[in-house]
Amino acid sequence: MLNAKKYEFWFCTGSQDLYGDECLAHVAEHSWIIVDELNRSGNLPFEVVLKPTLITNELIRKTLNEANNDENCAGVITWMHTFSPAKSWILGLQEYRKPLLHLHTQFNREIPYDTIDMDFMNENQAAHGDREYGHIFTRLGMERKVVMGYWADADVQGRIAAWMRTAVGVIESSHVRVMRIADNMRNVAVTEGDKVEAQIKFGWEVDAYPVTEIAEAVAAVSQSDINALVDEYYGKYQILTEGRDAGEFRRHVAVQAGIELGFERFLEEKNYQAIVTHFGDLGSLKQLPGLAIQRLMEKGYGFGAEGDWKTAAMVRIMKIMTGGMKGTKGTSFMEDYTYNLVPGREGILQAHMLEVCPTIADGAVGIKVQPLSMGDREDPARLVFTAKEGPAIATSLIDLGDRFRLIINNVDCKKTEKPMPKLPVATAFWTPQPDLRTGAEAWIIAGGAHHTAFTYDLTAEQMGDWAGAMGIEAVYIDETTTIRQLKNELRWNSVAYRK
Repeated sequence: MLNAKKYEFWFCTGSQDLYGDECLAHVAEHSWIIVDELNRSGNLPFEVVLKPTLITNELIRKTLNEANNDENCAGVITWMHTFSPAKSWILGLQEYRKPLLHLHTQFNREIPYDTIDMDFMNENQAAHGDREYGHIFTRLGMERKVVMGYWADADVQGRIAAWMRTAVGVIESSHVRVMRIADNMRNVAVTEGDKVEAQIKFGWEVDAYPVTEIAEAVAAVSQSDINALVDEYYGKYQILTEGRDAGEFRRHVAVQAGIELGFERFLEEKNYQAIVTHFGDLGSLKQLPGLAIQRLMEKGYGFGAEGDWKTAAMVRIMKIMTGGMKGTKGTSFMEDYTYNLVPGREGILQAHMLEVCPTIADGAVGIKVQPLSMGDREDPARLVFTAKEGPAIATSLIDLGDRFRLIINNVDCKKTEKPMPKLPVATAFWTPQPDLRTGAEAWIIAGGAHHTAFTYDLTAEQMGDWAGAMGIEAVYIDETTTIRQLKNELRWNSVAYRK
């Protein structure tokens, strides 16, 4: 499900013919060396493709429009090796529609003190050319990512790699289609939103289906397919019957297997990448989808509960952004539940009724069958585990009526102090930065939801860059946050992002 296109990024070097053909030959050679070394470094998740040096209005415009039309190109990396008159870029940039990274670097690491002359100065003046180029972006009011540093350094390559993943999230956003089963939870505000505006801003298609249609897809799954998937469950997870009859337990698990297969086939047939369910409208489904949704998220589908299509789409995008990343710790839908307010041990217990993605699990994952007070159906099977420790981010996309806002909170995930043997759901426990009191107050002041798209594998900077590329407001809550500063920032943003 996470099989995205084999994306590439174009490397475009800016220059001009003021210094002659020999200079331009050096520019082209240096650009080739940089691109070759970037691709050989192993630090970038996607291939960099070198394009001819751009020295005229016509070639700049032609190249950037070719990038627009190439479905494999997820963005462009630009660098002004020499001085490139920025007015030459105006038409091309105005027509360009994909993410762009401005790499502010130079071919040589060190000034060649013993040999430097005016020819070297003229040829190697990115410190000049990149400022001219950067000015025109600001003049045009265009979003771009700026990365400064020596191109061969691992930290610079790491920042380029992080931006590449953000760029893919931007491109893939226009391919996200969310299938809603039933409507939003009655009288709940934060999971609502303007689906038309979301399609305009993000490219998302958010469609509703009656639960009867997907229930029919579940009913059509053969018993042999269900049995095969149940066997897979029993081979992969710990079976925690806890005194229940083994045959009855397996029958409950088999219901979730049928839901997983039916849902996945329906999603594939209709070309949806995210799904929303609601415990208040289950039709003929025998159980609230639990284990089934957890497995679908593990495969890369987005999910949101109680009609929360915004979180479902964000979970999908974040899973795409982390696809193929080595050493991932996981991405999931999550919900704030209850606090620990003991001084020095403050934190928020995170969970949901059933639907937490097992990619975030630390250690063994088990299957339990337990009653659920909501949904008025038989006891659903679910995967149970505790989440990993470490730094992570929790994000909430909200609709303020006149604009969207992405709230991004750095959090520190920890183990709970004691086991919770009577809580039959997957859980995480974290302390928001800068501390529980400030973090929670800031989240509420910013309008954050109780549902989040949560990940260990992306940074606040990456998600802020995604928001910037989408033209929406990003609000950061981290170790530097104060309530006074946050309130001022929100006031400024209310003017800057007003329609």
